[in-house]
Amino acid sequence: MNLLALDRISGTSTPTVPISDAESECTIWVKLEYEMPSGSTKDRIAARILSEAAKAGVLNDGSVVVEASSGSTSIAFAMACASIGVRFVAVMPEGVSGERLLMIRRYGGEVVLTPTADGMPGAMAEAEARAALDASVYLPKQFSNPQNAQAHRLRTAPEMLAQVGRRLDGFVAAVGTAGTLMGMGAAFRAECGDGIALARVRVAAGEEADAEQGGPCAGIPGVVDCMSDILDPAAIGVGPDIEVAHDDAMAATRELIHRGFPVGLSSGLNYRGAQRMAATLGPGKHVGTVFCDRMERYFSTELFADLRV
Repeated sequence: MNLLALDRISGTSTPTVPISDAESECTIWVKLEYEMPSGSTKDRIAARILSEAAKAGVLNDGSVVVEASSGSTSIAFAMACASIGVRFVAVMPEGVSGERLLMIRRYGGEVVLTPTADGMPGAMAEAEARAALDASVYLPKQFSNPQNAQAHRLRTAPEMLAQVGRRLDGFVAAVGTAGTLMGMGAAFRAECGDGIALARVRVAAGEEADAEQGGPCAGIPGVVDCMSDILDPAAIGVGPDIEVAHDDAMAATRELIHRGFPVGLSSGLNYRGAQRMAATLGPGKHVGTVFCDRMERYFSTELFADLRV
């Protein structure tokens, strides 16, 4: 197994760029994670999880990697598994965008679709069932694997701080697995102490899909409630949630694309959240966030509905 291929993925450096926010008179620093090889920040966790599993001897050339995911994580694992020659199966709820399925399959990955009504819990149950029947199956378990947060604590956050060249006053991130918030938040807290505000960005109350089913919040793939075993706000001092309306997140995403950032909906959600935090911190502050993935995997979704005839 060629683990150097995983080192190449995890070693990718993405830029961090400043955006001046006229309303708050603050600077929003955005890490362009859509420039990772498969187009999302999930490449970092896929490469680290697989690398650590191989080192521990639980992943080998005969393994089958099976992961439950609504999209970007499955694409990342499909690419990472292709790079080391290991079979990959994505278990996904029905209704995910067709672009995601095509990307996974083009990398050579397989797709198993579970009923939409069962949400992510249904996909996770199917993945677990496959592992129970086949000893060759390796489950990354992105929602509970500590290497998820470690990937961001050890690489994404230090890289961002070095690029910003100063301490941040705040950092925000939407939560799916919570790896980004917990990993980067822990690193920023260690570097900036109590001088940094950390917050989770959520879709405004009343606009979420059924949280008990772990559904995507208001149709924003990758943003789910009640699923993460990694999320522990008290451990890193995460403050009150920042709520953003779904339509506002959509508008922000389209605005960002018009400004030359080819992003998906979770990036728009993060950006609005960063603007909200900046407004509370006061003029002259520096707030960071992440632009998670690229817009191409959203072509058939509502993000582009206004352009279709």
